[in-house]
Amino acid sequence: MKRSVWRGLIEIGFIIFLFYSNLLMGEFERSSMGQKKGLLWALSDIFTTSNLVIATIAALIGYALVEFLRAKF
Repeated sequence: MKRSVWRGLIEIGFIIFLFYSNLLMGEFERSSMGQKKGLLWALSDIFTTSNLVIATIAALIGYALVEFLRAKF
């Protein structure tokens, strides 16, 4: 039981990491504001409460979907 909880937390954390890295790449590539204002500005722009809520919900849904598919196949 303890091992599966750790595995779940690691997988959810990885999904959140991918979410935030995608947002950070968008600040530098799409909007180009990160290039103009710098890395610290880009980090403060993406680390907001609403982004954290979205990332957490997406990570939980993604984890549940992957676990469902693992059990099925």
